[in-house]
Amino acid sequence: MSKTIFTAAMTGAVHTPGMSPFLPFTPKQIIEDCVACHAAGAGVVHIHVRDPLTGYPTADQDAYKEIATEVKKRCDIVMCLTTGGRADEPTEKRVAVVNTLSPEMCSLNTGSLNFALFQVLQNFDSWKFDWEKPYLEATEDVIFPNTFKTMREYLHFIYENNTKPEFEIYDVGMINNLAFLLDRGIARRPVYLQFVMGILGGIPATPENLVFLVDTARKQIGDFQFSVCAAGKDQMRLCTTYLILGGNARVGLEDSLYLGKGTLAKCNAEQVEKIIRIGKELGVEPASPSEVRKMLGLKGMDQVNF
Repeated sequence: MSKTIFTAAMTGAVHTPGMSPFLPFTPKQIIEDCVACHAAGAGVVHIHVRDPLTGYPTADQDAYKEIATEVKKRCDIVMCLTTGGRADEPTEKRVAVVNTLSPEMCSLNTGSLNFALFQVLQNFDSWKFDWEKPYLEATEDVIFPNTFKTMREYLHFIYENNTKPEFEIYDVGMINNLAFLLDRGIARRPVYLQFVMGILGGIPATPENLVFLVDTARKQIGDFQFSVCAAGKDQMRLCTTYLILGGNARVGLEDSLYLGKGTLAKCNAEQVEKIIRIGKELGVEPASPSEVRKMLGLKGMDQVNF
């Protein structure tokens, strides 16, 4: 039985509270979901933070520290903190969490894109908070910026803190970007890729495109470890395809609010349980947090700043 890294992405910066009553956005809710995902078999949790009163995506350092500190007290799950934030977040706020908390892992987006969700507005008639509808409408005219300059600057701080970058790949051109960073010595090997599929503005979530991404990365990068996540209805289907290809899988309410067709997931752990159950049918077992640390060469929880 091979070991596979299962990641749960808690809340993200895309879905809004009016879309699901189960989307966690307070520190307490995110903490409880992280611990539940650990119990369900996840080895990694990917964490964004939000305003605890409204659910609006933020980069509040106190919220990050509260969540990370409490989760660390309660379990040994690996925490991958975002440097993505929301699309219009200033870059200095997005990378601040690396310098503040020096986590074991953080995400790093490898290129700019049109990160759109305005198209879902037609599916909802009412919202929980006033900010949700204009926030989603604005994504029709928002570029999620990740320039070569900011990637270079982020990687400086990431490596200075001995943090492992998880390179987010939304489209095939971003593989080329990462290959350039590796060639110039700005990024370092070994690399861990997270293929993010199905975002409007990025590569469509199809098995054919998944194979294409993996093959392109092998040709341009060489050796790497990899995971996949897919937006919405494609989440479980693409994650299952990736397990067959020998990769790792990410689920969670950041990527999809549903457990199955028409059924909202009541928490992130429900999705973790489902994908692990599928994985076991395919002959793979979930890697424990300690096994994840060995597989990815992480520095360990004793070297973080929380």
